Amino acid sequence: MKVRRYQTSDWPRLCIIHDLARMDELRAANLVEAFLPLEVAAEKEDLFDYEILVAEEDNLVLGFIAYSQDELTWLYVDPSFYRMGVGRLLTRSVLEARPGGICIEVLQGNDAALKFYKSIGFVESKVVNGKMPGNEQYLVTVHCLDYICNA
Repeated sequence: MKVRRYQTSDWPRLCIIHDLARMDELRAANLVEAFLPLEVAAEKEDLFDYEILVAEEDNLVLGFIAYSQDELTWLYVDPSFYRMGVGRLLTRSVLEARPGGICIEVLQGNDAALKFYKSIGFVESKVVNGKMPGNEQYLVTVHCLDYICNA
């Protein structure tokens, strides 16, 4: 498995991955009705303003991650490849690129994601309420986590 920069030819695969994995995320948070397909969410949430990396194996994109200077904003893995190290590889790639640290928000109820980030070394700093980015009619509670490099 390798990590590389996003290419426009990856778009159809990212849409499939996001839409499947996002439904899992929203189910866990009891927010299924807030689902927006990537074709809509990417524009509303400015996906392409971020750095985007993909993990691939045998020319098949298995997952993707997007991040800014200080925030990890998107991480989605094809559900067929959950718990196979895809998310961990992508996250580690970002952490190496951001030695000053980075933060992430996890929807309340998404215990699998919360456990995943804590296992990598993220530490919860607070819990906040607000509007869902890209779909502001929904109120959400998120766990804010920080990763600070100890190097």
